[in-house]
Amino acid sequence: MTRRNIELALLCIAAPLAILLFAMIALNQGEELGWASLGVPVGIFASFIVAHLAIRKFAPGADPAILPISFALSSIGIAFVTRLAPDLAIRQVGWLFLGIVFMVLVIVFMRNMDRTANYKYTLMIIGLILLLSPLLPGIGREIYGSKIWLSIGGFSFQPGEIAKIFIVLFLAAYLAQNREMLSVFTHKIGPFKFPDLPTILPLLIMWLISMAIVVFEKDLGSALIVYFVFLTMLYVASGKKFYLIVGLVTIAIGAVILFLFFSHVQVRVDTWLDPFADPTDTGYQLVQSIFSMADGGLFGVGIGSGLADNIPIVESDFIFAAIAEETGLLGAAGVLLLYLCFAIRGLVTAARAKSDVSSFIAVGLTATIVLQAFIIVGGVTRLIPLTGLTLPFVSQGGSSLLASFIAVGFLLKCGDQSTGLNSEIAQGTGGIPSEGVLGRVSLGKRITNTMIAFSVMFALLVANLTMIMVVQADEYKNMPINNHTLVKESKTERGTISTYDNVVLAQSIEQPDGTYKRVYPAGTLAAHIVGYASEKYGTAGIESSYNDTLKGERNYASWTDVLNATTGNNAAGNDVKLTINSTIQKAAQEALEGFSGACVVIDPKTGAVLALASSPTYNAGDIEELLQNSSNAADSSALYNRATQALYPPGSTFKIVTLTGALENNVATESSVFSAPSSIEIGNGDITNFHDRSYGEITLARATELSANTVYAQVGERMGSKMLVEAAHDFGFNQDVKFDLPLVESLMPNPDEMTTWETAWAAAGEPVGEHESPAGPQTSVLEMAMVGCAITNNGVIQKPYLVDSIYNAEGKCSFTAQPSTLMTATNSAIANRVKTILEGVVASGTGTAAAVPGVTIAGKTGTAETGKAIDDSWFVGMGPSNNCNVVVAIVLEEGADLPGGAASRARGVLQAALQVQGVIK
Repeated sequence: MTRRNIELALLCIAAPLAILLFAMIALNQGEELGWASLGVPVGIFASFIVAHLAIRKFAPGADPAILPISFALSSIGIAFVTRLAPDLAIRQVGWLFLGIVFMVLVIVFMRNMDRTANYKYTLMIIGLILLLSPLLPGIGREIYGSKIWLSIGGFSFQPGEIAKIFIVLFLAAYLAQNREMLSVFTHKIGPFKFPDLPTILPLLIMWLISMAIVVFEKDLGSALIVYFVFLTMLYVASGKKFYLIVGLVTIAIGAVILFLFFSHVQVRVDTWLDPFADPTDTGYQLVQSIFSMADGGLFGVGIGSGLADNIPIVESDFIFAAIAEETGLLGAAGVLLLYLCFAIRGLVTAARAKSDVSSFIAVGLTATIVLQAFIIVGGVTRLIPLTGLTLPFVSQGGSSLLASFIAVGFLLKCGDQSTGLNSEIAQGTGGIPSEGVLGRVSLGKRITNTMIAFSVMFALLVANLTMIMVVQADEYKNMPINNHTLVKESKTERGTISTYDNVVLAQSIEQPDGTYKRVYPAGTLAAHIVGYASEKYGTAGIESSYNDTLKGERNYASWTDVLNATTGNNAAGNDVKLTINSTIQKAAQEALEGFSGACVVIDPKTGAVLALASSPTYNAGDIEELLQNSSNAADSSALYNRATQALYPPGSTFKIVTLTGALENNVATESSVFSAPSSIEIGNGDITNFHDRSYGEITLARATELSANTVYAQVGERMGSKMLVEAAHDFGFNQDVKFDLPLVESLMPNPDEMTTWETAWAAAGEPVGEHESPAGPQTSVLEMAMVGCAITNNGVIQKPYLVDSIYNAEGKCSFTAQPSTLMTATNSAIANRVKTILEGVVASGTGTAAAVPGVTIAGKTGTAETGKAIDDSWFVGMGPSNNCNVVVAIVLEEGADLPGGAASRARGVLQAALQVQGVIK
């Protein structure tokens, strides 16, 4: 069978597959099959038949597989552009037809490829002008952070796509003319030979051009393409691995320089290393791409059924992710195999080419398309940093499509102007030119090595794709931020979240289309506890930690629940009732008004969290808008749960811990007398009282009531760093405490690294150390509430919890929380002695603003020096002291100037809680 007949047969084999792809998209969109829905693939096939006829006449010796491969890839591209961005599909088809026209023009009018050598420097100048033209003021345009566009009137174009072809033509002519010079190394250093400077100069020039593209146009992709295509062509021309080594070293040096000095490169690298660090902003595209591919699995979710629409500009940069999701690993690997076949046929063309110029043009253009495919797919699959290139033939974009078909035209013409090894041998050795049989053998080895390198690259892509789509797929699907999973679950009624007193905080409302929308009717109430369940941004808070329960996939109340979950029946999820009391929660949130900070209320006897508030807060009904604007500092701050995720210097509230450790270890007693000057030197450093107050000679109990730092510094010096850190550890510092929400670990330093001065300040609650371990104490507000619970619950800290009970859709209870001991901080005798001292803080010390009429309140104030204009204000309070039901911990950032400090705000919370529990009226 002749080459052209093979080409026609391959086109006819690919045509039904292309038509089937369009038919599946049409059916998915509810269209009837007919000319209206299938006219596009038929028209595309017809245009390729016309191109085939032109090749049959003007390039009968051209490779028979390159055109069918181009047809298959471009058909897949047009189909998925139609699926993902139908408004752009017609324009893309127009660019396809224009590309085919230019391909045919190249075949018809490029009669002798060797003649390009006569215009090599003209080609170089045109290529560089096109490559750098987006920098021109007025017509150069920056889109999505890269300045690679020319915009004239309403027409936009990427000149860099065409520039690559001109640069390849120049390089082919230059390398053909100078390959002997490039192959001879004249300088010898020890056992190694090196080329002279004029020989290596082109390598340095291309390196500088690539760097300039990244710096000025912010186009990392084009820079990589230009540089690696040049390296490939240089290796094939010279056969010297030295150039590859130097080229890779220089690109590594350039990468380090660019990363250190240019923020847009840093963002690309950081996003590549951990896209999940910022999944709603810089990492959003890549995270959504990974979720889409993970959904695809081995066989895909079906054409038109994917969720890749969530990826911004998916039809361009991330179209491969959509293909992988909807056709599965098999389909995605098939697309990669088409590119590998293109590489093979392009390099076979280079091996058969009649002249060096034709051979190097074929190598360069093949490398351009294949490397571009590798770089963009590698970026989308997180094998390498994302560069923002288009996938040749497939991605939406006229410039890229036009350039790809022009490249195909040159490849076909190079294949037509070939003799091949066999025909040269038949001519006899007498007529062999300088690039004859022996040269062809050497060239063939280099091309074979290049083909092996391309094969390894695409094998890496398939292996990496297999990791994402099969091996790690379940891990990605189960991520709390995976909005794809939530979209699929939107057809199932998610369970409600309510307070202990039955105020609904979150529920699912059925929509006219049968799906369910998550709503938050209580607005700002307990917003940080509830979190959110967003189809776009995933889950957080209780919505995340109890996600499976709310979906009905855990905490089964009956065998019916088990069967529904096992069979995938869309039964309603379970309802989650919290320990939160709405009245106490409102009081806690009101206590924070006007300040950033947090407030936690716990029942010390059970560990039930009665309120947990963070300020600033947000209306849970506006969560989608807030997450969309999360790069805004104010919005981001509102989403931050300061009660569990922020670490604060605890100030003098930490003296509860210090006092407990001192009494327990007989370092001092309540009646021990200390000198309390305004300032004291310990460990070659000064310790000062708040406002530089001096208290004379006072007992430890009175020093606690007055919060005298200089007394507690002396206590800390007596205790020593090891005893102090051990006392804090007994209360939960440096321990991973499990909680229903993400909880940051409260910190104390390594005692071996603490100086005497640091230990003295730490005993008073101020972290001042600078060493390998973190400075301390640093604490969450929840931790300080747990400290208060230990003192008022005979030294025992109950495990804190937020979920009281769980019920299925029929109201059957599947779970009821049972109190359990988390740790014992001290014995009951010591705890009661400390509590008695803390009663004096509220009765006649710094905490009088927290006093509640008719109830004995124990507590401790704190002022934490943070370096801000105004210090933070703390209070930890307990009441009633003798039979405590409520512990409140509150911090007001920059609240030290508030009359009464945080204690004045804690009073309202204590009153509300005691009223709810019937202690006071």
